[in-house]
Amino acid sequence: MKNKKESLILGKMLKKIAPKIGATVFLEPEWNIAGQITFKNGRKSYFRYNTLDLNPVGASDIAKDKDYASIFMKRLGYPVVPNSKTFFSKEWAEAIGSKHKNTDAAYIFAQKIGFPVIVKPNSGSQGSGVSLVRNKKELYQALRSIFKRDRVALVQKALQGKDYRIVVLDDQVISAYERIPLSVTGNGKSTIEKLLKEKQKKFITEKRDTQIKMTDPRIKIKLAHQGKTVRSIPPDGERVYLLDNANLSTGGDSVDVTKEIHPDFKKIAVRLTNDMNLRLCGVDVMIDGDISQEPNKYWVLEINAAPGLDHYVKLGIPQEKIVENLYLQVLKSLEKR
Repeated sequence: MKNKKESLILGKMLKKIAPKIGATVFLEPEWNIAGQITFKNGRKSYFRYNTLDLNPVGASDIAKDKDYASIFMKRLGYPVVPNSKTFFSKEWAEAIGSKHKNTDAAYIFAQKIGFPVIVKPNSGSQGSGVSLVRNKKELYQALRSIFKRDRVALVQKALQGKDYRIVVLDDQVISAYERIPLSVTGNGKSTIEKLLKEKQKKFITEKRDTQIKMTDPRIKIKLAHQGKTVRSIPPDGERVYLLDNANLSTGGDSVDVTKEIHPDFKKIAVRLTNDMNLRLCGVDVMIDGDISQEPNKYWVLEINAAPGLDHYVKLGIPQEKIVENLYLQVLKSLEKR
């Protein structure tokens, strides 16, 4: 169960906008993360965390499994992350008779495609457990961490480019934003640790629920490769990156590009959403270039059938309005089902 103080926006926002179409929302009282929507025609719909009664169950389950989703997207002709394979925890590999896909096999594969590689849990979300690893020690460490909570891990070729999320509802792109990994900017006086703590205070002021985990081993490794520690004092104006994944839930920043996105990228995101039999979808892409430019070299990283917009909504009033309009359209769609 997630922390009660996490304060996900979905329930509160649905409760706020439901009266606009004559609907009511009941939130379970203890955690406020699950709810029942009752429409004026008597129809009822349910939600939990960021998952609504909108996407088909089968399609949603495929989206949750990064490897399966990639297989189907590749078959449909979309550019996915190349050189990606699944590997299993020792217990799971033995249980299914696939000892050749254990941690040692993951290392052999990483050597074959060349370090650095991305290692991530196959079924995780919000950037949890995602690491860029550069050697055998880091690979084994990352896999041990993943296998504490997931029995399947992905090892992939590391890509370079800008990381974007495009949110689609039916045949329309609702929002798009660039995701920038957790970072701090030096002032020539403060340590990285102090700058991180100041960033956490800023999140609290902005009512952003993100908790920066100062003890995250990935931060230590990332800094070490830059010749730094949390006690280092970066020069004034120097931007220091602390994680490789760009998820907002791990402290990343975002830049709204909804107005700048190229029409062809809109078409790609909408078509992919439809091809994967989803109605609401977060399409994550890595672009060698910029999303405002005509598509040339890009990769679909993954898709999300329950895209959380908690961090996006806190970028400002325009973004909050976009999310309110999104969920108002969702409510209207659910009412007609």
